[in-house]
Amino acid sequence: MTEYKRGSKGGEVKKIQEKLAGMGIYQGPIDGDFGGGTESAVKNFQQKKKLKVDGVVGPRTWELLFKEEIPEPAISSEDLDFRSVALTGAFETGRGVPECFAGLSGDFDGQGISFGVLQWNFGQDSLQPLLKEMMKDHPAVMKGILHEYYPVAVKALNATKEELMAFSRGVQHPVKHYLYEPWRGMFKALGRTVEFQKIQVKAANKLYRSALALCKEYGLWSERAVALMFDIKVQNGSISPLVKAQIMADSKACPMICLRRNSR
Repeated sequence: MTEYKRGSKGGEVKKIQEKLAGMGIYQGPIDGDFGGGTESAVKNFQQKKKLKVDGVVGPRTWELLFKEEIPEPAISSEDLDFRSVALTGAFETGRGVPECFAGLSGDFDGQGISFGVLQWNFGQDSLQPLLKEMMKDHPAVMKGILHEYYPVAVKALNATKEELMAFSRGVQHPVKHYLYEPWRGMFKALGRTVEFQKIQVKAANKLYRSALALCKEYGLWSERAVALMFDIKVQNGSISPLVKAQIMADSKACPMICLRRNSR
């Protein structure tokens, strides 16, 4: 069941803000960011409608706001591999689609620039292939984002490793490691494109297949289990033998898992 509350972001939150603003209840920015001001306005609306005053836009609050059923997020129509990658990215960045695909950090860890939902980076040579694939398959999109900086990016990606690392460190703060504009904005814009999101999902496919294998190993079958195992593969690489033994022992006490196993 979809709910929108403090910390939620996106088009649906913007729609809530617009509706509340039209009622004269909300005077904050229409930015799709569910903060304290939006929460306060929702509570005022709920109080007026004699609903539970919790500041959460669930199905009933949504229905009274819009006279329609609460919509499923757009991501619901995406394939499971996309949703798994996006979920892990949301944990990493604290943001949903598309912002989770545009995670960006500088050289705080010695990797030059780290970018994307799984923080591919120049230091480990994992980001260069993704950017080169984007330039090869979608040059118009890349040029539309980089404009006069497109030739600079091409030269940087085809330079030596030392030159690329020097370039990446030259476009960010030497101590705080945040990227200077316009590079920060251009990277963010790239991460929001559907084309580069698909390239990221493709690059994460090996981990996704490993997650499917883990599900099979543990006798799991739900989409939620795949998302969990994918996150485990990203965060931890694997499950240790000791933890596996504990999980398998605990699973014997779970009727649903036992029932599923016995029905095979």
